Amino acid sequence: MPTVVLDPRDATPIYAQLERGLRAAIASGRLRPGDQLPTVRELAVELSVNANTVARVYSELERSGVLETRRGVGSFVRATPLEARPPREHEKRLRALATRMLADAAAAGFTREELLEALRRT
Repeated sequence: MPTVVLDPRDATPIYAQLERGLRAAIASGRLRPGDQLPTVRELAVELSVNANTVARVYSELERSGVLETRRGVGSFVRATPLEARPPREHEKRLRALATRMLADAAAAGFTREELLEALRRT
């Protein structure tokens, strides 16, 4: 089973898909702390992408504390599922929820102030 699946039709850059896929695999528990990842070359061949792309993603994930690279041994998952979430994911999801609520309220004829007051009373 592949570690990550990339979609060449997706407008998202390959490196971003790869980072998101690795974070998702950790967050879902498919990859656990201590699990060894494929080498840069192995993953590049498996996904048919440039090895520099994989190396870039591994480096970024290492800098953010998601992965740990042991020289001569390999790259390992360091983060817990919660820690593997993309930065600011919580904030993005909250903003999306607020935007949907505001749109629904406006469509129902309520003002922003009425919505906020109702939320305060809840």
